[in-house]
Amino acid sequence: MTVRFTGDAPTAEELLGATETFYELTVMELQRTISAIRAGEFNEVKAAQTAIRDLRATAVQVLEERGKVDKLRKQIAGHVGAGGALDLDEARAEIGRRLACLRDAGGGG
Repeated sequence: MTVRFTGDAPTAEELLGATETFYELTVMELQRTISAIRAGEFNEVKAAQTAIRDLRATAVQVLEERGKVDKLRKQIAGHVGAGGALDLDEARAEIGRRLACLRDAGGGG
């Protein structure tokens, strides 16, 4: 399975902006509900409570999913090369080449 991520992912600033917008909408809903209660309209309370609870649950789910996607991106980024395995033979050969360069340059050894 191949997973590809495009550059279309929202930035942290965009996510923060969206979250702030959700909270602003929630505050507006609360203000509307308080006004309705003051006017004696108690049927609005239940609808507002449900809307706020749903909004909060949605925000939590979005943040959890975002965390999962970030974790997956980090795992994929860490798996570079042949299946994510460290090639010790190639590393040893590279160290040998660098030591040889240092010896040739008169750096000791």
